[in-house]
Amino acid sequence: MSTSTPIDPEERTVIPGPLVEGNALPAGTRLGEFEVIGLIGEGGFGIVYLAYDHSLDRKVALKEYMPSALAERQGSTSVKVKSQRNAETFSAGLRSFINEARLLAQFDHPSLVKVYRFWVANGTAYMVMPFYEGITLKEALRRRGGAPDEAWLKSLLSQLLDALDTIHSRQCYHRDIAPDNILMLSDNVPVLLDFGAARRVIGNSAQTLTVILKPGYAPIEQYAEAPNLKQGPWTDIYALGSVVYFAITGHAPAPAVARVISDPLVPLSQVADGRYSDAFIEGIQSALAVRPDERPQDIESFRAVLGFPKPQSKAQPRQPEAEPTRAPTTTPTVSSPTPRVTQPSQPPVATSRSTVSASPPPTIGPSVDAQVERLLAQYIGPMARIFCARAHKTARTPDELTKCLAEAIDDDTDRTAFIAAAAKLLRAKRH
Repeated sequence: MSTSTPIDPEERTVIPGPLVEGNALPAGTRLGEFEVIGLIGEGGFGIVYLAYDHSLDRKVALKEYMPSALAERQGSTSVKVKSQRNAETFSAGLRSFINEARLLAQFDHPSLVKVYRFWVANGTAYMVMPFYEGITLKEALRRRGGAPDEAWLKSLLSQLLDALDTIHSRQCYHRDIAPDNILMLSDNVPVLLDFGAARRVIGNSAQTLTVILKPGYAPIEQYAEAPNLKQGPWTDIYALGSVVYFAITGHAPAPAVARVISDPLVPLSQVADGRYSDAFIEGIQSALAVRPDERPQDIESFRAVLGFPKPQSKAQPRQPEAEPTRAPTTTPTVSSPTPRVTQPSQPPVATSRSTVSASPPPTIGPSVDAQVERLLAQYIGPMARIFCARAHKTARTPDELTKCLAEAIDDDTDRTAFIAAAAKLLRAKRH
């Protein structure tokens, strides 16, 4: 973990040569021990440079807070607000940029961007990160020329879920997951890029949703602040489900706001052509539920519905390489084009017990079946529907059904209580 340290004012900034066009700093600019080598990307809210760390003799990525709609370059390196009416919004975005850097500096996970250092100077702020070698997931999928298989997608998801579990444990949510915001390293390790905290703050202040949301990947709760639409782990889970939908179909789901009244989303079960297991498709479909309370509520629940094994322990941190090599693609620009959306088609078909392949035993009737599902929902929430449908495919007796469903409950005490209550319901039916 790195923290901010003061820079000697006499050595803080050196500017050789003329400025480049726009707001970007020219090559050769010195910011303390960091020397700008070139420009990686310039978006509406920040500029990312390739820089050289003279202290540790390595290349790094250096990100500068520069919301071009609100501020402009003044002199060599200073940043000033264009108009006083934008000062408050600029300052709010600056604070958010610093808070994001401070937060990321606390994590050391292979699928999370590591922040080496951050500081405030020249009327703006900077953060220094590893210079990763890789391409975005969007580009990686384009190069594949077809949908990846289930094993590849599960490997991707497993690593990203572990990263999200790490940040969610600190009550932090990414809220900007999309194929162009995931970097694929040469060893197939995905890295979540750009939490976009400053962008959200500025977008909220400007009341411009198009600034802060990616249609197709942002769930409904990100479109409005309402007591019944709170954001949480389920928000990132929706976006991750949308990423998998994009990987399989080649396009993003319909925007969440278009799915509220008449859902045009074509279920994956209709487009996957049997290339993926039922459990995997059901798990991704559950993540794409429009209603937040119908999605898996945390990463552990999402792992369970996907059929992933429980992690034995938290992933061990991987230290960034001492000398990262130059990448063809690094952190993407902040803005991205609106993804192509499917045309309205048949509404999604909800998973229900009427569609399972194995009929339940005659001793289990529909009324008791519903009672058992409601009982299970008290322990695992809306995922009970999926687990009940899955258990009915294999369970041949009431005892087998109870045992299968109990496996979805992690807590030993709760599991025991469920088994006793379910057995009581089933005994009452037999009598």
